[in-house]
Amino acid sequence: MSEVLTHPAVLADGEVVLRNVNKVYQTRSGPHAVLSDLNLTIRRGDSLGIMGRNGAGKSTLTRIITGVETPTSGTVERTMKVSWPLGFFGAVQASLSGADNTRFIARIYGAPIEETLRSVEAFAELGRYFRMPVKTYSSGMMARLAFGLSLAVDFDCYVIDEVTGVGDHRFAERCQEALFARRATGALIMISHNIETLKIYCDRGAILCSGKLIFFDTLEETYEAYHAL
Repeated sequence: MSEVLTHPAVLADGEVVLRNVNKVYQTRSGPHAVLSDLNLTIRRGDSLGIMGRNGAGKSTLTRIITGVETPTSGTVERTMKVSWPLGFFGAVQASLSGADNTRFIARIYGAPIEETLRSVEAFAELGRYFRMPVKTYSSGMMARLAFGLSLAVDFDCYVIDEVTGVGDHRFAERCQEALFARRATGALIMISHNIETLKIYCDRGAILCSGKLIFFDTLEETYEAYHAL
């Protein structure tokens, strides 16, 4: 177990490094610190499972890793392409259809539009809803669309927040197969309260507690420490 990681002065290709990251929100009752001098290094080939109680700052951490949100202080450096956090729908325009959102994402990332449309439609299995406004979707349907969109883009590092539990058993198996394929050549960060899910996808674990990450060599150690805390 270790609470502090050392980071190279110059990043190698295929890394994401957070150095002394702090995140403070201004509330009516005053400043609220969510992350405090947090350090994290993810390299190509890593698969890290993160646990933490509700309100510990897991969603904030995923938004900072992916660049959706910036830290109050500290640095975030990336030398690989990181996905948006699966389960976060800020990049999806609710008034547009799933198909139109797919076209937009394809243009942003320079992916072939028609091929991307076919890929997302086949994976998400939304039927006629694929061409209906996203605001008519259930939360599960939105998650399926987000998952399909993420897999349609060739990211190096995938950041996932419990989204593999969406859909029936067959869809969950397809998600698992797709993530294993991406993990083989990239990196994966997964947030979950379910240790069995983390064991499937991740090689090591961490707990987000008091604004910092505590790292463990195995998921078993992570789970034991999580319950002890």
